[in-house]
Amino acid sequence: MDKLSALNMFVATAEYGSFSRAAEQIGKTPSALTKAVGHLESELGVRLFERTTRRMALTEAGHIYLEGARQALMQLQLAGEEVDQLQDELRGTLRLTAPPSFGPAFLSEVCCRFMSEHPQVRLDVDLNDAFVDLIDGGYDLALRDGPTDLPGLIARPLTKNRIYLCASPAYLERKRLPVSLDTYQQHDWLIFQHPLLNRHYWWLWRGEERIRVSQPTPRMTSDNYDFLLACLLGGHGLQVVPQWSAAPYLASGQLVRVMSDYELEPDAFGPWVHVLYLAHRRRTRKVRVFIEMVEACLRERGIA
Repeated sequence: MDKLSALNMFVATAEYGSFSRAAEQIGKTPSALTKAVGHLESELGVRLFERTTRRMALTEAGHIYLEGARQALMQLQLAGEEVDQLQDELRGTLRLTAPPSFGPAFLSEVCCRFMSEHPQVRLDVDLNDAFVDLIDGGYDLALRDGPTDLPGLIARPLTKNRIYLCASPAYLERKRLPVSLDTYQQHDWLIFQHPLLNRHYWWLWRGEERIRVSQPTPRMTSDNYDFLLACLLGGHGLQVVPQWSAAPYLASGQLVRVMSDYELEPDAFGPWVHVLYLAHRRRTRKVRVFIEMVEACLRERGIA
């Protein structure tokens, strides 16, 4: 049996925890995966999985072999990509992950532009708020506003994570109440709920002064940022909005900053939006080109 195929099938089986689930994901039959793992076990003279009628789990030898198999497959992939870079045209697949809110804010534009300029590259874009492991998930890069002190990753700043208080002109016209530290509790608030965010108070900066204020009672809460943004644009309240999201609406007049001499502290999301990638991916041309395109898009929007 082809050793490379056997290694791929072994890794898939380990990651999905069963022959049937792994077979479904990689387009093989369960019997083919069973045969591949059996071939490797015969060659090594050890069992890689403990199997029962209810479950299967890696043995100690299986855990050791899985790490080596992943590294071997990764090195082969990198070697192939470096050979591809000798060609003029970018090829292959680029896998990335980012928060859902980055999609409509700027990432969809970047991806469409990238596909137009590099038609031989397939993009696999996973939008979710989870801080996924780039190695386990097989990602080339991640865009994140949040923790960057993750082992084995390079964090490259893209733009400052400035946080504004915003409203639509229609809401301000309807409410007819100034927004200040004395009145902000009397306004309708659209509040984004996220596990990393404090639900009890905010920190505001005014120059060098740091002010703690109680979080107002919300008119609406949601764990979906873009849902709330649509309601904000529709004139239904005030919202805390990152500059990278608000910029086009502020420029068009669809949103205005309120309490514009204050900025909200970004809490656990941190002061920067970063692109994260594995150290051994820094020389990969398609990764480098995609990052450069993100940076160019943010510069064009005036938020780099």
